[in-house]
Amino acid sequence: MSEDQEVKDLKSMLSDEYTMAWMQEHLPDLKQSISGQRLLYQSLVLGLVVGLIAHVAGYVLLLYVPPGPLGLLADLLHALGWSLWTGVVVAVFIQIIPDVKRRQIKEAVEAYEALRREKAGDGSPGGEDG
Repeated sequence: MSEDQEVKDLKSMLSDEYTMAWMQEHLPDLKQSISGQRLLYQSLVLGLVVGLIAHVAGYVLLLYVPPGPLGLLADLLHALGWSLWTGVVVAVFIQIIPDVKRRQIKEAVEAYEALRREKAGDGSPGGEDG
């Protein structure tokens, strides 16, 4: 039931003339955003930047804030920053780099197969008239 309501709400929101025109104008960009890795990369960069800022801010606060509740908050901020930016680094090594390599290998195999098809087509008697 809630999915039906969400679809109805979305349809009513998109039925406005201005919104329809905007969607039509930006549709290629929106499709590229959801099909590509752009959202993943933007999230990773945001996580890295926020993590580094929180880590440094927490470290600076740890130096100047006395132990107690504020010291605990400084320590939590420091730990949050540390976990955020190191998590991004791990994700890059576990997810991003292997995906890039996989894509490069796939492109190389496809190029090799296309070249092989071209050579097979050129070398065969009668060409493509078959």
